[in-house]
Amino acid sequence: MATLGMSETERAATEAFRRDVVEPSMTNLVILDFWSARSSLSTQLGPVLEKVAADYADKGVRLVRIDADKDKFLAAQLRVQSIPTVYAMFQGQPVADLSTGRSESQLKGAIDQLLAQLPVQGEAQQLEAEIEPLIAMGEQVLGEGDAERAANIFKQIIDMAPENPEAVAGLVRALIAAGQAGEARATLDALPEAAAKDPAVARARSALAVAEIAPAGDDAELRARIAADPDDHQARYDLAGALMARGDRDGAADQLLESIARDREWNESAARQRLLQLLEATGLEDPWAAAQRRRLSAILFG
Repeated sequence: MATLGMSETERAATEAFRRDVVEPSMTNLVILDFWSARSSLSTQLGPVLEKVAADYADKGVRLVRIDADKDKFLAAQLRVQSIPTVYAMFQGQPVADLSTGRSESQLKGAIDQLLAQLPVQGEAQQLEAEIEPLIAMGEQVLGEGDAERAANIFKQIIDMAPENPEAVAGLVRALIAAGQAGEARATLDALPEAAAKDPAVARARSALAVAEIAPAGDDAELRARIAADPDDHQARYDLAGALMARGDRDGAADQLLESIARDREWNESAARQRLLQLLEATGLEDPWAAAQRRRLSAILFG
């Protein structure tokens, strides 16, 4: 805003806007609320905006409220025509009009979209940037077979970000690989509900379920039953469980896929459900899992 020809009051308002809105918006997302005590809708929205801003403070979201009755100059400069008018500001420019947002969920949904698109630099984003390479290190160490060291790396990450789902999921899988299924389950059970729904945590939960499968019988006995009756689906299911418990995912997948090919509806699709559990535990983007998905699709839709 140019200051030439402004009164002292207008210059002061412009300077305050630069200090409180423009400068912080260089790195933060500033929610700018033009409000009026004469507007019941505006006074109702104020506490909602304050709560949302407080919830997102660590993600670089700030709230600035401007009384449009007292700061008519600023309201005119930003073309405010109705109250409330709520803008999201980033790097000195309006990036979204949030005026239609009335509920906490609507506002949070809009802010989530903006944060996903803009390089806002809040504490949460800075922490995420710090731990991202550490998570990659933990995954690499786990992939190399050093489960104990990987668990220590993930524990250090959790000390920095206690509810980071990728770190918790990595720790669970490392504990499983180290033979500490009990501690892995306790770690999962301690998660808050929101984190428990994360895809990474779901994968870790499937990995634990696979690890906890106990062999249901002697391999030779189960194979003999299958040889005598190829449609003995319970024997195939139990043999797959025994193979999974020993880490023979190829053998387990072969038995489950054969069972699905013979009777996909057996025991309420138990074989398919166990196969999907194995694939999720492996990681759906893993090349092996992708190959098994193609085999499953060929059976179901071929």
